[in-house]
Amino acid sequence: MIEPIISVKDLVAKYGEQTVLDNVSLDIYPEEITVILGGSGCGKTTLIKNILRLFEPVSGSVKILNKEVTRMDELEFNSILSKIGMLFQNGALLNSLTIFDNVSIPLVQHTKLTPTIIAKMIRVKLKLVNLAKVENLLPSELSGGMKKRAALARAIALDPDILICDEPSAGLDPLTSASLDELILKLKNLLKMTIVIVTHELASIHRIADRIIFLDEGKVLFSGTLQQAKKSVIPEVETFFRVGKFG
Repeated sequence: MIEPIISVKDLVAKYGEQTVLDNVSLDIYPEEITVILGGSGCGKTTLIKNILRLFEPVSGSVKILNKEVTRMDELEFNSILSKIGMLFQNGALLNSLTIFDNVSIPLVQHTKLTPTIIAKMIRVKLKLVNLAKVENLLPSELSGGMKKRAALARAIALDPDILICDEPSAGLDPLTSASLDELILKLKNLLKMTIVIVTHELASIHRIADRIIFLDEGKVLFSGTLQQAKKSVIPEVETFFRVGKFG
């Protein structure tokens, strides 16, 4: 039996008195793409922030690589974080730095590699995302799709076991979005990564998802394979996969 690479059990998260995640339990399996779905305010971003310990849950368990992370000290958790890459919705590139220097950040901060080795690794990663000739450009000189790919190169700089992507296709035209999806699939297969994606783009979900986790009002409404989700009779899930909208 395959063990989950991330396992969340009975997670409760609150903002003040408001409960945002209400006894959420879910498993994310290695070398799969799991898409987290749900309408605005359902708890998707809060779930990711609790997994990454940007917020501390009120109660519950989060295991990453079979290790309970909610009780780790900062040093121990940093060793787990080094195995996780993050692709932010807007890319979060530093505008004053070249693409080369942006991708170098995790390598400089978290390794003791020589500048020569770091430079080679950066060029390998940029080539993987089809950006071999832009290392000396600034983010402002790139198209929206190129910025996303540059941010993706930075997210995989440390060869993470897990890649988390927040709305990777947001703001992209359909052709660029499809190209990014193909790249994400290529990286999953080439680097044997587990990928967690927060998105509501139905076309992307059909292209890349292995599993679906559907959140609604802070609870897991559905968890299963893409094929199971497409056949679901749960009204909210059925409506989304029929019309591509929530509710």
